[in-house]
Amino acid sequence: MIAINHHLQASDLLSKLTSFWELSGNKIKLINKNYDVSKGSPVFTVKGKYSTRGWTEWTQGFQFGSAILQYDATGEKEFLESGRKKTLEVMAPHISHIGVHDHGFNNVSTYGNLLRLMHEGKTDYNEWEKNFYELALKISGAVQASRWTNIKNGGFIHSFNGPHSLFVDTIRSCRALVVSHLLGHVFQAENDVKINLLERALLHIKATADYSVFYGEGRDSYDIWGRTAHESVFNTKDGNFRCPNSQQGYSGFTTWTRGLAWAMCGFAEELECLETITDAELEIVGGRKQTETFMLKAAKATCDFYIEHTPIDGIPYWDTGAPNLYELGDYSERPADPYNDFEPVDSSAAAIGAQGLLRLGKYLSGKGQAEDGKKYTQTGLTVLNTLLDEPYQSTDPNHQGLLLHSIYHRPNGWDYVPEESKIPYGESSMWGDYHMRELALYVQRMINKEPYYTFYSCVQ
Repeated sequence: MIAINHHLQASDLLSKLTSFWELSGNKIKLINKNYDVSKGSPVFTVKGKYSTRGWTEWTQGFQFGSAILQYDATGEKEFLESGRKKTLEVMAPHISHIGVHDHGFNNVSTYGNLLRLMHEGKTDYNEWEKNFYELALKISGAVQASRWTNIKNGGFIHSFNGPHSLFVDTIRSCRALVVSHLLGHVFQAENDVKINLLERALLHIKATADYSVFYGEGRDSYDIWGRTAHESVFNTKDGNFRCPNSQQGYSGFTTWTRGLAWAMCGFAEELECLETITDAELEIVGGRKQTETFMLKAAKATCDFYIEHTPIDGIPYWDTGAPNLYELGDYSERPADPYNDFEPVDSSAAAIGAQGLLRLGKYLSGKGQAEDGKKYTQTGLTVLNTLLDEPYQSTDPNHQGLLLHSIYHRPNGWDYVPEESKIPYGESSMWGDYHMRELALYVQRMINKEPYYTFYSCVQ
């Protein structure tokens, strides 16, 4: 389990963060200079060069969102102009993309961050530009909400696999629905029937909590507090849940750690957002107490599982049930080894999960639960401290990635394996790089006592 550094302060990381942003800026410039945009969105690196992979277009918002975060952290206007220009030129198809469950990734990371910076006074105020960003976010949330499957106790935003498929990842796309709702958008269907976007977001989060997260309550033989399944499969004829499954993890009965991290971050940030929503609005899903209770239970369970089943330095292997982990012996009682001969680590899961730990820690501290709040906060800082050092920082000036040892799709064999190795290592992903920047920005803004960074800060 993670060896939590209980004495580490966020301010202790300031010098590392300064070096990180310098490195980050160089990587963005390197990609802008060398990546061939005609090949599609950059997804992950092969021998240090970003490549694409046609599955779904879910990473382009991370590319341009990274430049926007870089400006936020450093004030370097060239990154703002680059991110803003590319958002205008390239991102429109992502707003109306009906074939993906990734609107919270692509559009909140670009249009949302640009709108937030304007509200914070970090960019010049322009009424038409503000309206443009708001319109993009309104429509994006509605398009995402249209991927809807009804089940016996609610419904969910279905994955690109089809209407039977609930992905744990999609909890982070609930941001798109919530932002659209907070901006006052009216989503209409046949016969002008109005669909409540907040209700759909919260029903999806509830389905994720009920079916993607396990609580040690005897659901099956592998029911452990906080374990997650990547995919939950439903019978669309009668709305019944059928089984857990996995696309990118080892199996439906093991825990793919990036899926776990999406849940950790998603539940924590949506818990924070509940503070901005009125009691009356929450009555449609059973009220505030019921909603907060199930979301907090899922957030704590997933974060606890991460702490318990991750090596001491806070970097997980790609799946806690990966078939060759036994070859590593007692791997959880020593730092993760990205260069081992048996199973790869996934640093992107660490970057995503650490943000969830920090947000949950702050939420609980604000509720007067100081001891639990400190546990999760200190764990998040411990993970970040590891990620800010080698071998996870990509210091090679010719490597286009920022965060090393990220894994995309181990079962499909999509990750590059060096000739001298039996497993993939040493590569980066666009989501890993973006979430590493988001994590670093979150902590830096807290150190500098800037406004607290949330996805819903784009709504004034």
